[in-house]
Amino acid sequence: MNRMRSLGTMGSLLLILVACGPTQGSSTYPLAESGPFQVGMRTVRYVDESRGGRQVSVTVWYPAVGPGDPSSTDAARDAEPDRSAEPYPLILASTRMADTRELNVVSHGFVWASVDGINSYFAFYEAAIDQPLDILFALDHVASNPPEGLEGMIDAENSGTIGYSFDGFNSLAMSGARIDPEYYLAQCPTPDATTEAILSDLSAFNCGPARQWDSFSAHVGESITASEDGLWQPLTDPRIRAVMPMAGEGWWLFSERGLAAVDRPVLMIVGTEDGLYDENALIYEHLGTSDRTLISFVGMTHGGMLNFPYPERMAHFAVAFFGYHLGGRGDYAAYFSQEFVGQHDELAWGVYEGN
Repeated sequence: MNRMRSLGTMGSLLLILVACGPTQGSSTYPLAESGPFQVGMRTVRYVDESRGGRQVSVTVWYPAVGPGDPSSTDAARDAEPDRSAEPYPLILASTRMADTRELNVVSHGFVWASVDGINSYFAFYEAAIDQPLDILFALDHVASNPPEGLEGMIDAENSGTIGYSFDGFNSLAMSGARIDPEYYLAQCPTPDATTEAILSDLSAFNCGPARQWDSFSAHVGESITASEDGLWQPLTDPRIRAVMPMAGEGWWLFSERGLAAVDRPVLMIVGTEDGLYDENALIYEHLGTSDRTLISFVGMTHGGMLNFPYPERMAHFAVAFFGYHLGGRGDYAAYFSQEFVGQHDELAWGVYEGN
C-alpha cells in the first residue's frame, strides 16, 4: 500500500508503459496545437525564512519574442519577454509536471511558475504538506518579487494550479479542501470500508504520521492545524481561482467533510484503467463546489499520461479550463464541455460506468 505513484517513478517506466486507447491527432483537440507565442524561461531562487530558511527554486516559463517556430520543443532561456498581451494568468505546479506540456500551454498566453525539486514520495508523510506550501510560497514571491525583467507580466491575482499523480494531490490540496485529522487517524491501522475500497498498489495511504502525530503536527505548524471545527486550515490562497488535479488522491486525508470545503472550480482528469480511478471518482462526488468537472480517459492507465497523444490532450484541457476561468475566454468553455467530450470515443463525461 505504500508504493507512491509519481511522475518521478513513472519516468523510469516509460519504456514499458503503453498507453491504451485510440491515437487521434491533435486536430480533434484544437488547443493542443501551439499558440502564437514563443516561450522563454528563467530560474529564480528564494528562501522561506518562515520555514527554517528552506530553499525554494522556481522555474518560470513566459511568452517571449524571437525568431523561430512557436511549436519548438525548447524554451529560450532568458529570452526577451513578449509584453503584447500582458499581464498573463499564472499557472502553478511542480517542475516535474511542467516538463510534460508547459510549452504548449504557455504559448497560448500564460506564465507558468513551477517549483524545482518537488519529487515523488512513496508514502504520505511531511512532503504532502511541504510541497503545497512550496507552491504557495512560489506564488507569493513570483507575485511580489518576479524574476528580473518579468515585472508586470504576471497576473498573480488570476492563478491556477495543475498537477498529475503526486502533484495531483498538491493541486487538490489548493482547491480549498481541508485535512480531516480525525478521519485520517481513524483509518490507522484499519481503514473503514469506504477507504479500504479505493486503496490500490498505487496508493500513498500510510499510517506513519499517525504513529508520530505530535511531531508531525508540530512540523505542519499551528497556523494550519489550529481549528474550531476539527478540520485543518486549507492549504490555498484566494488568488488561486481554479485547480486541475489529474490522477491524484487524498480521500483518506480530506474525507467527506474536508472535501465539502472545496470552493472554486475544479477540473479532474483520470484514466479509467488507472489504479486510482475509484478514489478520483469518490473525491469528485464529494467536492463542495458546484463548478466541478470530471473527464475520464477511457482505457488510459496511470502511466499512460506520459505517452503520446495524452500529454497533448491534457494541454488542450489545461488551456481551455484556465483560459476560461483565469483569462476571461468565454469561448473556451466549449472545449471542456459535455458536448465536446461526447464527440470523442476515448472520453467519458463524469464517472465512467463502462460500456
